[in-house]
Amino acid sequence: MCRLMTPRLEEALKGYPLYSQDGRGKDAVCVAIFALGSVRWFILEGEVQGNDIILYGIVVGLMEDGYGYFSLNELSDVTLDLTAKGLGKLQVRRQENFQPTKLKNLQDYRLQRFLAEFGK
Repeated sequence: MCRLMTPRLEEALKGYPLYSQDGRGKDAVCVAIFALGSVRWFILEGEVQGNDIILYGIVVGLMEDGYGYFSLNELSDVTLDLTAKGLGKLQVRRQENFQPTKLKNLQDYRLQRFLAEFGK
């Protein structure tokens, strides 16, 4: 499996297969957070499909914030090369020691703004 997968994340995802939190909105449980710079992926669900894990969640920090599906293998392969600026190569990372938490309880301004606008 890819570098972003851990036994802890694998166990958490077992409780939240794809489509298990439909319609829960702000009460949906975020099981993991991945980040690359100011871009953050809030993972709500996921399950193994072949040699990959397909995740569902919210991404904020790109041109548009929104819900979507993500391949864990593809996220693991994303590299932002900033060596010309002296910063080296950045990769998507998983927030260490994150405990599953309802979306409404996460202290992330952009996420909460998205949820408020989406709920209208």
